[in-house]
Amino acid sequence: MTIAQIRPFGQRYAFVVVAVIFLSLLISAGLRSSMSVMMLPLEDAFGWRRDVISFAAAVGIFLYGLAGPFAAALMERAGLRRTLLCALLIMSGSTALSLLMTQSWHLVATWGVMTGVASGAVQTVLGATIVNRWFKTNRGLMMGLMSASAATGLLIFLPVLAALSEYGGWKPVAIAISVATAALVPLVYFLVPERPSSIGLTRYGAEGPEPETVVASGNFLTLTLTTLRNAAGRRVFWYLFATFFICGFTTNGLVGTHLIAFCGDMGIPQVQAAGLLALMGVFDLIGTTLSGWLTDRFDPRKLLAMYYGLRGLSLFYLPYSGFSAASLTIFAIVYGLDWIATVPPTLRLSNEAFGDRSGPLVFGWVVAGHQVGAAAAAFFGGAMRELQGDYQLAFLIAGMTGIMAAVISLLIDPERPVQEVPEPQAA
Repeated sequence: MTIAQIRPFGQRYAFVVVAVIFLSLLISAGLRSSMSVMMLPLEDAFGWRRDVISFAAAVGIFLYGLAGPFAAALMERAGLRRTLLCALLIMSGSTALSLLMTQSWHLVATWGVMTGVASGAVQTVLGATIVNRWFKTNRGLMMGLMSASAATGLLIFLPVLAALSEYGGWKPVAIAISVATAALVPLVYFLVPERPSSIGLTRYGAEGPEPETVVASGNFLTLTLTTLRNAAGRRVFWYLFATFFICGFTTNGLVGTHLIAFCGDMGIPQVQAAGLLALMGVFDLIGTTLSGWLTDRFDPRKLLAMYYGLRGLSLFYLPYSGFSAASLTIFAIVYGLDWIATVPPTLRLSNEAFGDRSGPLVFGWVVAGHQVGAAAAAFFGGAMRELQGDYQLAFLIAGMTGIMAAVISLLIDPERPVQEVPEPQAA
């Protein structure tokens, strides 16, 4: 009996793959957001300054983004399944290893360097690769669903992790992340084939057999850097990079890392503040999925301008909201709908500009810009808090960058012909 014969559902097996990848992205998002609930317990347990802990978070976020394009190329060379399994094992091992840390550089090494590099393979670029490999139609909707896994990670993990940290400190958080990540390994091993053709299928929505994907010769490092070199010669790449830098600056970096601490400064308990992020997660699940549907039907530039403009106004509002239950709920709903709704239109513009084959690799570099922005904001927020004693100016500056991104989005030229970024030849 062949592998294809024992796989159920036919083309709809693509949804099985999406479900497993959705869980992987969810756990990875939980890992990356867990630093926000660990910040105060780590401060209490070790006496480390807020900016020191923020630096570890920034290193993890930066490497998370930088690893993305290299991981996308490695998936083409070594295999998606193998790359994903190695990443999950490293994520689980490094978070478990952190239980032994006694000095701040241990935090940087485990939650910064090791989890940053490994989780870089389990992020938006993975979702983009899966969508391009397994779907011919409904890509915007599926990318919206995959992107929404980060919101679902906030929804499921943060209240639980906040409760664990409040009653047991930071160690139960590390244990929970390590166990959850390890549990994904058998699911990926048994349920995620390399690509549809590996099990005798075609992409969902394909009406007949498709040409076999040819993997170009050369190593993954050469492919990644050559893709960047060719993409960097086009203005559209820098517009996408700049807007996604601001996307990361205003979400994962500032709000994702510092909102709970900001609420703590305003006298709001940690579990209640984590519930605020969870509420954002609920509405981001709705907003990002809806954004995928809209991306299949409307001009992605105008969608991005609307998303970034709304985000900027939301960040202007927060410091003056009074931090009442009603005002924070309004912020959570509005900001949550917009959290990562930018992903589907940005991926569509990347694919239109660079083609289905090179699009995910180029998108990997765009996502790297997102994480560079997030890393900058993670450290910037902590530094501003130490310098000024509050977060107000940091959030106002982030709001200004959101308005800038809205303007840049309208400058992206959608009329450029689709081009494939050439892949390098073997020496």
